[in-house]
Amino acid sequence: MKSKVTLEYEIRWPKHVLTLGEAVRYIDATGFCLLFPVRNVALPSLHYAATRRNSNEKMVWDKYSQMVWRWKDELPRRKRAFYAKYFRGRGTFISLEMLPHFLAMREAAAAPDDYDRFYAEGRIHDDARLIWEALAKHGPLATLELRNACGMDAKAGNVRFKRAILDLQRLLAVAHFGTEQETAAWASGRYELTCRAFPKETAEARSISPAQARAAVAAKYLESYREATSAGVARLMGWSKDEAVKAIEAREAGETIRTKTGSKK
Repeated sequence: MKSKVTLEYEIRWPKHVLTLGEAVRYIDATGFCLLFPVRNVALPSLHYAATRRNSNEKMVWDKYSQMVWRWKDELPRRKRAFYAKYFRGRGTFISLEMLPHFLAMREAAAAPDDYDRFYAEGRIHDDARLIWEALAKHGPLATLELRNACGMDAKAGNVRFKRAILDLQRLLAVAHFGTEQETAAWASGRYELTCRAFPKETAEARSISPAQARAAVAAKYLESYREATSAGVARLMGWSKDEAVKAIEAREAGETIRTKTGSKK
C-alpha cells in the first residue's frame, strides 16, 4: 500500500532521529508533532524524522517503524514528552515546555476529582466521566482493566470506551502512559490522568490564560511554518478565526519588542 501523505509539512532536521534522546530533542524543537504523518494535517512527524522515507514509497513496518512505535510508550512513561491522540484524533507528541500552554488553551489543568465538574459543565459525556473517575480512584490502568472498571467489557461497551477515551485525550485530560501485556496479542495501551502524570506542567498551566496560551502555541508553530495563514492555524488548532488572528498578532508584537530591545544593546 502506498502512502498518500505528502512531505510538504515535514521540517528540516540535521540527521535521522535514531535514539530516544534524539527523539526528545526533536519533539522539544518542534514543540508538538505527530507520530506518523497524516494527510492534510500541517505538522511534522517523528516517523519521518527517523526514516526520511519518501511518501511515494510503500509503508514498511520495519525496525525503524517499530522503534518509533515503542517511543510513543517509552517517552510518556519516562515523562520525557506527552503523548495522546490529539490532532484529528491521531497520535501526537507535545513537549513538556509546550504542555502547560496546551492545557491552558484547552482549560484542562484539572484536578484528579474534577470529573463531576467537567460533566456538570457539559465538557464531557457520562462514559468519559466514568473513565476519568476510574483512573482517579485506581491510578494508571491498561485498556482491558479500565474497561472492566467502567463496566464496558462487552462489544458495545468497547465502542463506547473508544469514543470516550478519545474525547478525554483530545481534551488533554488523559495521557497515554505506556503499555501492558494483558493478552497474548498486541500490548494494551495504558492510560493515566494528565494532572497526575505531569503535575508540574499542570500546575504551570493554571497561571496561563487561554489567550496567552494560544499566543505561545502560535509562536512555536510559526517558528517552523512562517508562511502559515490565520485560517490555516485556526483550522489546525480548532480555534475561531478571531482567536487565531489575535494569537498571531500577539506573537508578532512579541517579535517586534524583542527586536527593539536587541537593537538597544
